[in-house]
Amino acid sequence: TDRSYRAQILVLTYPLIGNYGVPDEKELDVHGLPVNFEWFEGITLAALVVGEVCETPSHWRAKQTLSSWMEGHGVPGISGIDTRALTKKIRENGSILGRIVYEEPEVLSSFTFADPNLRNLVAECSVTEARVFNATGTPRICAIDCGLKLNQIKCFVSRGARVDLVPWNYALKEEEFDGLFISNGPGDPVVCKETVVQIQKVLRNGKKPVFGICLGHQLLATAIGC
Repeated sequence: TDRSYRAQILVLTYPLIGNYGVPDEKELDVHGLPVNFEWFEGITLAALVVGEVCETPSHWRAKQTLSSWMEGHGVPGISGIDTRALTKKIRENGSILGRIVYEEPEVLSSFTFADPNLRNLVAECSVTEARVFNATGTPRICAIDCGLKLNQIKCFVSRGARVDLVPWNYALKEEEFDGLFISNGPGDPVVCKETVVQIQKVLRNGKKPVFGICLGHQLLATAIGC
């Protein structure tokens, strides 16, 4: 459910996956945030690749199997793969395009691959309107949602802060926040030009603290000309 993995095929090297099942999707904390997941709904992966999947999980909080959870969200997966050998290829070649297919075609060159980095994945997964968490809290943090993990909001509100979660291309107004946070997210920062323009506007005034994580760091670096 980490949206940084949007449109990606994720490979897990641990030999047995799913042995503690999937917990309750509907369990929320006092701020209305899912307790067990990194986003409100759905699975953001394009697909999951594992060595062996467990269909008989054993954990007191398990509500369903990994397979049934993925099937319910329409996300494909494959097991019986030597994921460590596959990871070596990824390690040597970097991230590579892939597909899960039922059988090989007679002509391998007939395969086509869609590169998700050519899409604006941030725009696809970002919220479309502002949301407020811990409305009476302070300081007031404006969090640009580039694919944020909910635990980041939890870390802020647990320390008393108010969080205004805004879309990736939101027109920032400095009088509306005490600090600007740029979240993690998927894809290539090059396509997030609108976000960079908004960050530059805040940096130009130089009056409010700005911090980021993962993709947020890349966007911040781009905004200062790196």
